[in-house]
Amino acid sequence: MNTLPLSGITVIEFCQIAAGPFCGMLLADMGADVIKIENPAGGDGLRQWPPLTNGFSENFVSLNRNKRSAALDLKSSSGREAALELCARANVVIENNRPGVMARLGLGYEDVRRRKPNIVYASISGFGQEGPRATEGGFDVTIQAVGGVMSVTGEPQGGPAKCGVPISDFTTGLYAAFAIATALRELPSKGRYIDMSLLGATLGVAALQTSEFFGTGQSPRRMGSAHPRNAPYQAFRAKDDWFVMAAGNNRLWESVCRIVGRDDLVQDSRFQTNSDRAARQEELRDILEEVFKSETAQYWIDACRDSGVPCSPINDYEAALGDSQVAAMGWIQDITLPSGATTRTFGNPIRLDGETLSIRRNPPALGEHTEEILRSISLGPDAA
Repeated sequence: MNTLPLSGITVIEFCQIAAGPFCGMLLADMGADVIKIENPAGGDGLRQWPPLTNGFSENFVSLNRNKRSAALDLKSSSGREAALELCARANVVIENNRPGVMARLGLGYEDVRRRKPNIVYASISGFGQEGPRATEGGFDVTIQAVGGVMSVTGEPQGGPAKCGVPISDFTTGLYAAFAIATALRELPSKGRYIDMSLLGATLGVAALQTSEFFGTGQSPRRMGSAHPRNAPYQAFRAKDDWFVMAAGNNRLWESVCRIVGRDDLVQDSRFQTNSDRAARQEELRDILEEVFKSETAQYWIDACRDSGVPCSPINDYEAALGDSQVAAMGWIQDITLPSGATTRTFGNPIRLDGETLSIRRNPPALGEHTEEILRSISLGPDAA
């Protein structure tokens, strides 16, 4: 693609680990020039996370493609001034420090706005910039706990379980990138200050759970792989393995009854509607699994697919990444590390005009672009 939607937009990123870097990478994938400001003493903490390939973190690779890195000591006057000048020449600033940290460094929203009145400045934190918990740190697992996710994750009689994917971190990055992209529509006349919290994002994507509480006065409960309003819509045990089937309407339910040779269930008064089936889903599961245990999981998957009933094996990530659809979409791409070694990464899943977004820049070594970035604002390397 010759021109991406955010080409010509400059973003300064003061972020570590997940939520902020993910936000910055989404903007970079869409064409923004994202300059990642890092501490010269080690940089983004994610750089140390295993697995390491030739000493370079694969986790860091997954969140920092298409960026440049400048190593600046923000506690020194020269480093702080260089960072402030970069912000003044940029369109967007992203930071994910605890509230108050950037202001103490002289790089807060008001500091930047004095030099660049129409800056779009996004602060990502655990609980937001105001309120009784604003100064608390926020990590994905603690936010999943306080935000209710762990209360609905896992088996009904099991202990607390977090979602295996760090959804609080990544949904916050998505919300922040959306807010920034929206705010950019108002340039050059107006800037924005965006306050994005992990807690807010986590509750925001729990729309079905919060609405259930508002509608009933009861908190949703753990249901394993089952669904509170649809059945059969969960994982089932077959002869050799588990598989997932999702029959979320009456037409699909009738197909399931034919597949398992139980046409009588279509007229069974216990299972007439989705609500009926959801209310009796344990009973329904036992009836179906009595049939499912006679054949392999793949047998039932094939039968469901032949009848148009959504179904799937329960893939590990090797199988998920090896799916033929992933290859057809071109989502997995080679990427080169600063050492020269090549690894693979999952790219941006958004396709524009029928094309998968390509990786324009490999993940940077710490401070790899410091000199060229400082030269661009007429400062020498001593300014770092």
